[in-house]
Amino acid sequence: MIIKNEIPILEYDDSSAEVIRPDHDLEGIHLPEKCLFTFLGDVVHKYAKDNHAEVAEELITVSHNIKIYVLHEKEEDICLVQSTIGAPAAAQIMDTLVSCGCKKVIAVGSCGVLDEIPENAFIVPVKALRDEGTSYHYLTASRYIELDEEPVAAIENCFKAHDLPFVTCTTWTTDGFFRETKDMVKYRLEEGCSVVEMECAALAAVCRKRGALFGQFLFTADSLANVHAYDARGFGTDSHEKALLLGLDVLRG
Repeated sequence: MIIKNEIPILEYDDSSAEVIRPDHDLEGIHLPEKCLFTFLGDVVHKYAKDNHAEVAEELITVSHNIKIYVLHEKEEDICLVQSTIGAPAAAQIMDTLVSCGCKKVIAVGSCGVLDEIPENAFIVPVKALRDEGTSYHYLTASRYIELDEEPVAAIENCFKAHDLPFVTCTTWTTDGFFRETKDMVKYRLEEGCSVVEMECAALAAVCRKRGALFGQFLFTADSLANVHAYDARGFGTDSHEKALLLGLDVLRG
């Protein structure tokens, strides 16, 4: 049944089947249960090459192709993917991965800070504000989505084992990178969001809809804390390799 609304993004089909299934052109491809879903750039491809990862599949798009790596570990295989940024594209990749067998997903990437938080600090979201469009195609409308407790606990336990300081947070997921206005930043901060990014709510919604567990951790990059002077800082690039290794440790735990 279609839940109808004057606002199209709030309309939701809760029962009928998709015309195009996420695994429609990947018949016979079965991926590992555990997946590290990253927004970390070239360090992912370098790690995959250095560790002799298998390219299990390549998702072909008109802009560029997405390599789906499989790391053949001693205990179990782990899927490793470098995603495109932005909720719609990332969700499409995630939906494909889950449809092919990934059921325990850890995502990792950078975030902007709304408060005075130093660069390269680690943050664990426990819920995400759904200020993007993609999640509303996977779940009925709500202001927030809670992240799954089991993967969040696994992330926290890994960080504690490494004596790595971290804080939990509510993250603001938005599609409008250039529409993070001064007043909106203040408003989001007042309602409890301390960081902003572009994918968390959508990825959590995809996994919730498809029956996969999802957790994410972030490292701080640019700063919107001073609304009068945006500070790109180093955009968190110093944390890329460290975040990749931590994500794999979370999944191995």
